[in-house]
Amino acid sequence: MKRPEAEKLLHHHLKNKNLIKHSLAVEAVMRGLAKHLGENRELWGIAGLVHDIDYDWTKDAMAKHSLEGARILKENGFSEDLVYAVKVHNHIHGLPRISLLDKALYAADPVTGLITAGALILKEKKLSSVDVPFLIKRFAEKSFARGANRETILSCTELGLTLEEFLSISLSAMQEISQEIGL
Repeated sequence: MKRPEAEKLLHHHLKNKNLIKHSLAVEAVMRGLAKHLGENRELWGIAGLVHDIDYDWTKDAMAKHSLEGARILKENGFSEDLVYAVKVHNHIHGLPRISLLDKALYAADPVTGLITAGALILKEKKLSSVDVPFLIKRFAEKSFARGANRETILSCTELGLTLEEFLSISLSAMQEISQEIGL
């Protein structure tokens, strides 16, 4: 499935504007990671775009989150590797992350929250004002962006990346789409 079709499907299932912005941010990070790692940018980007396709109705039933999304994606003809990556990005299922795609999506999901929170606490509320040292400092503050699971973000080492490298790639990718996500 091509990106326009994937985006249309996302908008059909996901109505929350902030979740759509989150999906766009994860898409950008996944594309940045794919470029850095020499992987398929289209596949990785689409995985990021649709990873939370079921979140509007599963947010209060996390045991269903990502399983329902994987079902929707499978029914709509997405590749098995993408469907599996979406399924395993929710740690609650305890499924093994096997491919680089699985590992990237797992780490990319929460890092967008950390970066977004970093931008929102600044006076300008812009990603252009954020840098990696600022994010490293905030990462160490347990009370900052509590929803951005630090352990999950640190799984970037499964991709052969240091935290600094991962934050740099992720921040740069999100800065490229700052207009689209309102930051």
